[in-house]
Amino acid sequence: MKLHCKSYPNLYKDSVSLMQVSAKLNGLTGVQQASVAMATEANIERMHDAGLAVDIAARPNDLLIALLADDETGQQALALADEMLSPAAQPQSQQGAERPQPASIAMGLEEMPDASLALISVPGRYAAAEALKALHLGLNVMLFSDNVPETEEAAIKRYASDHNLLVMGPDCGTAIVNGLPLGFANVVRRGAIGIIAASGTGLQEVTCRIHHLGEGISQALGTGGRDLHSAIGGQSMLQGLRMLAADPDTRLIVLISKPPSADVAEQVLSFVGHCGKPAVVHFLGASADDISRYGAVPAHSLQHTADVAVALLRGNPSPAEEEPDPLLRQAAAAQAAQMAASQRDIRGVFAGGTFCYEAQLALTAAGLTCESNAPVKGAQSLKDIHRSHGHSFIDMGDDTFTQGRPHPMIDPTLRNARLLLEASDPATAVLLFDIVLGYGASEDPTRDLLPLLEQARTQARVQGRHLLMIAHVCGTDRDPQPRQQQIDALRQAGVLVAQSNQQAAQLAVFVAQQRI
Repeated sequence: MKLHCKSYPNLYKDSVSLMQVSAKLNGLTGVQQASVAMATEANIERMHDAGLAVDIAARPNDLLIALLADDETGQQALALADEMLSPAAQPQSQQGAERPQPASIAMGLEEMPDASLALISVPGRYAAAEALKALHLGLNVMLFSDNVPETEEAAIKRYASDHNLLVMGPDCGTAIVNGLPLGFANVVRRGAIGIIAASGTGLQEVTCRIHHLGEGISQALGTGGRDLHSAIGGQSMLQGLRMLAADPDTRLIVLISKPPSADVAEQVLSFVGHCGKPAVVHFLGASADDISRYGAVPAHSLQHTADVAVALLRGNPSPAEEEPDPLLRQAAAAQAAQMAASQRDIRGVFAGGTFCYEAQLALTAAGLTCESNAPVKGAQSLKDIHRSHGHSFIDMGDDTFTQGRPHPMIDPTLRNARLLLEASDPATAVLLFDIVLGYGASEDPTRDLLPLLEQARTQARVQGRHLLMIAHVCGTDRDPQPRQQQIDALRQAGVLVAQSNQQAAQLAVFVAQQRI
C-alpha cells in the first residue's frame, strides 16, 4: 500500500459533499482508507492520527485528498475524485453567455429574492460569521457546521431571537421545512404535527413513525445538540415554539431532547404550557412528572412519542408504550437457547447517537450495567475504545470515529467492521444495530453488511456459539432506499427486525436477562 495525496488550490466544498466523495473513494476495491477534507491544520492532524502521514504543501483554503492504495488503484481513485470535484456546468443566460455562480449569501439572495432560509456548511471557525451575514439579510439559518464555539452559538441565536428568526444548529443535520427534507432526513407525508428536536436521529425516528401511523409533519426543526444547555438557554427551541404556535398548519407540537439543564427545561416547558396547542415532550431519561406538571404530555421513548402524538391529534387517549412483538420474543428465546455458556453480553453498534443513548436507557431501566463511548447517566465510560467489555454500546458517529472519515450513515464501512469485531468475542450473545435510511444516507446500507454478518455467524458456529442479531430500520418506503426492501434483506439473513429502536433494545434486554 502506498500513500497518494492531492491538493486542489482554493477549492471549497461543503462537508456533505466532502463526505460523499470520501464514501465513494473508501468504497473502491483496493482502497484501504481515504480521507477528503479542507487542508486545515486540525484536519491534517486528524489524517495523521488515522494513519495517513500527509506531507504536502497545502493551505486551509485548499481541498486535500489522502488515501492508501496500490499505484494503479490510487491513480484511479484520484481520477474519480477529479471527476466528482469538477465544477458543474454554469447556468446560461437567455443570450447564451455564462453567468457566474453566486459567491456570497447576498449574491445568492439577489438571484432568489423570495428565499427565507440559508443552509450553511463551512468550517466551524467561519460558521458563526456566515450565519450572522444570513441573519442580517433576514434569512433563517440551518447551520450544518460543527465545532462552533458555544459563546458564538449563543450570540447568533440571541440575534436571531431578537429579530424573530430561527437558527437550527450548529451541528444540525436534520430538518424538514415546508415539506423539503434537509440534511439527513426521510421522505414523510405532510401533516399537522410540528416537531422541534435537539437530536437528528431522534427527529428521524419520530417523523418516520408518525408517517407509518398515517399522519404527517408540518415542520420538523432541529436545534443542534447544545441548544438546551444553560449557556445557550434553549433559544432555538423557544423560537421554534413561537413559530409553530403561530403556524396554522400545526395542530400539535412535539419536543425531543436529551435531558436539558434544569433552568432551561423550566423555561421551555413553561412556554409549552401557554402556547395554546397540545404538546408531547420526550426528554430522554427525564422524569415524566417533571413534564406533566407543566401541562405537556410526557412520552417514554421515541416510538412512544410518535404514538402519543398521533393519538392526541386524533382525539384518542394517550396509549401505553408498545411492547416488542411476542413472536419476536419467541424467536429470540429460541435462538438464546442455542448459545454457549460464555455468551451473555449485548454489543450495540450504532450510526445514530440518540439510538445509542436510548438503548443504554433500556438497559439501565432493567437494572443492567453497561458501558459506552457516549454514556448516559448510570452507564460507565468505555474502558477501551478498541475492545468492549460486558454490555456495551458504541456510537460510531462520535468524533472519535469520524475524524478524517465520513459519518457511518454515509459510509458504514467502519460500523460494519466494528460489528464483525464484536461478533468475534466469545462473550457476545446479541449484536444490536441500527440501519438509517433517507437523503444523505448510504445508497444501500445492507449490501456490504449482510456478507459480514454471515461471516460472523459462520465463525461463531465453528466455535460452538450462536449469535443473535437484532436490528431496527429507521426510514420509510418513500426513501431513496425503500424501508421494506432493507427489512426483507435483513430478515432473509436471519436478523430479527424490530419496529423501533426502543423495541430492538428491549428485545436485547429480554435475551440478556435470560442469559444471567
